[in-house]
Amino acid sequence: YSSEKKYNSGTGWPSFSEAYGTCGRDESNTNIMRQPDNSLGSTITEVVCKQCDAHLGHVFDDGPTPSGQRFCINSVSLNFK
Repeated sequence: YSSEKKYNSGTGWPSFSEAYGTCGRDESNTNIMRQPDNSLGSTITEVVCKQCDAHLGHVFDDGPTPSGQRFCINSVSLNFK
């Protein structure tokens, strides 16, 4: 995730409008995968690492334009450079 795509969603979670390497809605050049998460009693979309399948956070469809996405990423998953 790039700091250029980070924004204050008011949720308290580090939030990003898209994953690093995204081109429009194409995430094939990113290091993430999406998968259904039913652990909280309803289906939401989990974001996991493509390389090791680690849980990174969740993505919701209530983010800013133009993507409309809100990636809430666990801060322990982030590596600041």
